[in-house]
Amino acid sequence: MDYKYHIFAPYRVCPIGAHVDHQHGIVTGFAINKGVDLWFTPNDDGHVHLESLTFGGTVDFDVTQASQVREKHWGDYARGVKYALRKRFALKKGINGIVQGSLPVGGLSSSAAVLVAYTMAFAKANNIDLAPFEVVSIASEAEREYIGLSNGILDQACITLGKKDGLLFLDCDSNDWRVIKRNPDMPDFEIGIFFSGLTRSLVNSDYNLRVYECKTAAWNMLAYTDQPLRSFDKTFLRDVPKATFEKTRIAMPQRFAHRAEHFYSEYRRVRQGVTAWESGNLKLFGKLCFDSCESSIHNYECGSPELIAIYEIMRKLPGIYGGRFSGAGFKGACIALVNPMYKEEVEKELTQRYHEQFPEYENTFKIYFVKPDDGARFITD
Repeated sequence: MDYKYHIFAPYRVCPIGAHVDHQHGIVTGFAINKGVDLWFTPNDDGHVHLESLTFGGTVDFDVTQASQVREKHWGDYARGVKYALRKRFALKKGINGIVQGSLPVGGLSSSAAVLVAYTMAFAKANNIDLAPFEVVSIASEAEREYIGLSNGILDQACITLGKKDGLLFLDCDSNDWRVIKRNPDMPDFEIGIFFSGLTRSLVNSDYNLRVYECKTAAWNMLAYTDQPLRSFDKTFLRDVPKATFEKTRIAMPQRFAHRAEHFYSEYRRVRQGVTAWESGNLKLFGKLCFDSCESSIHNYECGSPELIAIYEIMRKLPGIYGGRFSGAGFKGACIALVNPMYKEEVEKELTQRYHEQFPEYENTFKIYFVKPDDGARFITD
């Protein structure tokens, strides 16, 4: 079947700025040249019919009707976008479409990519003009309020705003952002994606628990210093000065102090990373990626044995500037900034050493090398 429109929504990589967007921190990110393709044709009857080449099966619903309870099925992401859009606009036209992802699911925010694609498709079908950051807000709201993942806006922002010649720097409190062009003196690199073979749903993992722990840490600090408390949904670590943390860290339970330590140290690493990127210092930028992962393991306390094994192997390999878990760190993949001259050696050594530790993933462990790319867009061939 021929479709009228084709949308490409890239996957994303966050080199520094892990697990802080939901606390209104600062983050960095790339869109990459692999992602989700959505082909579709609008219709006038309001019906949505979707097929997936990745998961199989079909999804059917009426875009003019309110979204029902989640079905825990890949179609929930399209229903979630309908839910978020209908809060703002009257939707009358549906779409017939087919969707496909180009890499294994896990760690690259494929869910955010497909949410962005559906947002752009439903808007196009209904003649709704959305600014890029409106796409970010709608897709993020669909994931938080309908899917049930207490995330920030990092994933959707990288996917929508990314540029292949630069690094996205985003303040998740003010929503200010800019793309920092690559310094011409910076060495060449590609992004290695190392899929562990392990998959797990973030909604059913400790992802949301970590968000609540961060908020509880902020509440502890405010309470210990007799500051006014806000409702839990409006409490963020970004609103609490680091000096307050230094005064109160010894008083709060250790797990909450660790979460706050990750937030404040990651804030510093992002600032240093932006300076390193601007000056073309890829060696320092890569080291900060490694430091980010160390804090993710020891302070944020995420990372499966499989992901930690990949991280420990890759940080010792020549040709890798830096890297960390990708995504929430409870499943999926690690990423690394790799000197292209060392790709074959990295792939061979990493595969061999990982299989020695986890032979059960011999058929599902995958390695890809990708490059930064532009954000979500309509493809006009």
